[in-house]
Amino acid sequence: MPSRKEIEWSQLRVGSLVLAALAALVGLIFLMSGSTGGLFAKKITLRCYFKNAQGLKDGAPVTLEGVTIGNVKRIRVVASRNPNPVEVVMELAGEFQSGLHTDSTAVITQAGVLGDSFVDIDSTHASGPTPANGTELTAAGSPTLQDVIQSSQDSLQNLQGTVGRINKVLDSINSNKGTVGRLINDPQFADHFEAIVANLDTMTKAMASDKGTVGKLINDPTLYDRFNSAADKLDQITTALNDGKGTAGKLLHDDEFYNNLNAAVKSTNEMVTQVNKGNGAVGKLMHDKDFAQKLDDTVTHLEGILKGIDAGEGSMGQLVKSRTTVDNLNKTLTSTHDLLEAIRADPKKYFVIRLKLF
Repeated sequence: MPSRKEIEWSQLRVGSLVLAALAALVGLIFLMSGSTGGLFAKKITLRCYFKNAQGLKDGAPVTLEGVTIGNVKRIRVVASRNPNPVEVVMELAGEFQSGLHTDSTAVITQAGVLGDSFVDIDSTHASGPTPANGTELTAAGSPTLQDVIQSSQDSLQNLQGTVGRINKVLDSINSNKGTVGRLINDPQFADHFEAIVANLDTMTKAMASDKGTVGKLINDPTLYDRFNSAADKLDQITTALNDGKGTAGKLLHDDEFYNNLNAAVKSTNEMVTQVNKGNGAVGKLMHDKDFAQKLDDTVTHLEGILKGIDAGEGSMGQLVKSRTTVDNLNKTLTSTHDLLEAIRADPKKYFVIRLKLF
């Protein structure tokens, strides 16, 4: 039968083993809760609603700018929050609360292509106040693996369509359709094209050898000298204008010339104003109906006279239209001229002065 000391020593060893197990359990609990600051550390709970959980599980890490600050506490579906029905509750260490803001965003991402999903909080552009316990964060849009696959499928479909169109173009070319098809398959068309290229080569060589108008334009320095001379003359004209020479220079720099021109413009404006008011002959012509009617009547009478003359009416009309009248007038003028010549030659023959005395 064991002694009393042996029993007490056995009990002490059992107690020590139990205490060591409890210490190991407490240490393990602290290690498991290290991401949230420890078992007795201050914690803050935040929530966020996502469109899809994307493989996220309870206990998944929650990071802030890549640093683990907590874990996912609960994931559930809240149908009333459609189209973002997945509620993710996050338990975060209170020591990181100062780095969070009410306008911080959360996104579900993967650690690599095939890694586990976790929640990453972004406060890079956030400037709101520090969130209280239970604050809801906004979910940021992030492409999921399904989105990437769908985008890849769309790109593949577009690529297939492009390849199909390229195949149609190649078929058209191989079937001697279109310019490119004829160029590749039609020898006559290719010969024409080659002749055009040869002509272009000949023209280019001629231009390079200073032949023809274009060749002289490219190689003859005379045109450049003329342009340079014209530029010099233009510079001289500009200098003369700046110096106040010539009419244009005086117009730019001479105040008296400007004043005279301004006075002339002012006088013209006054004249136009008087005309608009109906003053003067021109003003009456524009505004006085009686004056305009008289002028119109005068023009009408003059037109009638001219029509009568053109019709051969009256003396003037006979003179203009009748050949006989013109001939008679010519004969009269000739006879008068001959008479005057005879009088000048022998005035005594025609003028006799007789004196009678009583």
